[in-house]
Amino acid sequence: MADRVLVIGSGGREHALAWKLAQSPHVKQVFVAPGNAGTADNGKISNSAVLVSNHTIVTQFCKDHNIGLVLVGQEALLAAGIVDDLRAAGVRCFGPSAKAAQLESNTSFAKAFLDRHGIPTARWKAFTNAQEACSTDFPARVVRARGPAARKEVTIAASKEEACRAVQEIMQDRTFGDMVVIEELLQGEELSCLCFTDGVTVASMPPAQAHKRLLDGDQGPNTGGMGAYCPVPQVQQPSHL
Repeated sequence: MADRVLVIGSGGREHALAWKLAQSPHVKQVFVAPGNAGTADNGKISNSAVLVSNHTIVTQFCKDHNIGLVLVGQEALLAAGIVDDLRAAGVRCFGPSAKAAQLESNTSFAKAFLDRHGIPTARWKAFTNAQEACSTDFPARVVRARGPAARKEVTIAASKEEACRAVQEIMQDRTFGDMVVIEELLQGEELSCLCFTDGVTVASMPPAQAHKRLLDGDQGPNTGGMGAYCPVPQVQQPSHL
């Protein structure tokens, strides 16, 4: 393990990573860029104002501060290839390449990957034309924007009219990309099972369930940051977790 570690991101995920890394006796200092209030001057942990969108500046920061390992949590930066650039400059970095990050950042790429490898997924279609998207005949619809900034731009539509409104809003706001993916809505429990991997070994974390809708009873708009809980009663926990 490296003496000095840089965690890139500003959310609760990066806070948790920094908190756990700081507990290691092998880690002397954890920088978080840009970080948040929870990672500001907290023991071994401190925030850094390094401009993370500029990969050259991040690389130089790592060299100037003898950073032995970088962990990237922010999806948009992963999709932009920050891991590729840091590794090319000789900086050790934990995170997926830009190509691999498409599984998270590019909905149409991920859905096509699932189909190509025979992994069950809801029926779906991708559209670049709003009028064609509104003609989708799925009885219940999930409308997703495609771009890296669109993780929270998901609408669970109760009607064709609501789906069409979501399509029009997404297609008009190019911040979220120039494509929408419309999926068949699957009913039931949804769980997340995340894993760490170095490309050879896979270590699974316990299943968790996120709070997706804003209001009680699965009402209100879909969100990406309402929180999550673990363990979950729907899945029996293995004895070693």
